[in-house]
Amino acid sequence: MLEKIKGMIIKTQDYGETHKIITIFSKKLGKFTAIARGANKPKSRMAAVTQPFIYGDFLVYVSTGLSTIQQGEIIQSFRAIREDIIKTAYVAYMMELTDKLIEQRSPAIYIYDQLEKTMQWIENNEDVEIPVMMYELKLYQYGGFAPVVNQCVSCGNQQAPFSFSIREGGLLCARCLGVDSHALSISNNLARLLHIFLNVGLERVGNISIKQENIQLLRDLLNAYYDTYGGYYLKSRNFLNQLDLLK
Repeated sequence: MLEKIKGMIIKTQDYGETHKIITIFSKKLGKFTAIARGANKPKSRMAAVTQPFIYGDFLVYVSTGLSTIQQGEIIQSFRAIREDIIKTAYVAYMMELTDKLIEQRSPAIYIYDQLEKTMQWIENNEDVEIPVMMYELKLYQYGGFAPVVNQCVSCGNQQAPFSFSIREGGLLCARCLGVDSHALSISNNLARLLHIFLNVGLERVGNISIKQENIQLLRDLLNAYYDTYGGYYLKSRNFLNQLDLLK
């Protein structure tokens, strides 16, 4: 069945010498995979519209197996992202994480909307880390392994101060700290930020000013948390780590 589908290309892979297999995340179908025949030919009309990160309008022959892209039109190319190596690295990480955690042919409308809004933010702003972490936590929630950040994971107490326990999967209050001697003490502000990042859409957030050392602390927490519960190796994160070393 031929369908017109708007979506974001989150993954591309060469298939033979001239074709591409592309993975599209759409509001209508969720994530699906399709072949774009001849897309690797230099003069192909499909070459531009089948690049990573393209937001496009695709005419797709949808089948139960591998679908086929008949034609496509670029809605937004996110040029500012493509021309910035740091933005490109973060978006590649977002797309790989999305591909790993979103199920095939299962619409995830809220996640799709947040991905769109995060891409627009990154396209138009210089601060990248915070919106990426907000999107990341929502993906964890979709995947069923988000940390508990609204109360103590052990007793349900909602009173600060809190520490963050990777092993227990979220916040621990002062009286439950003995549950995990390796829990990391975090400020009340960081505990609140984790709650906001997980539960508030990017469209409801203005400028958030966070010290760089706190951004790095949150980044390290999320990396360690994903390593414990995520289950998938992410090549793009290694590239981000290399960029951090360069900076």
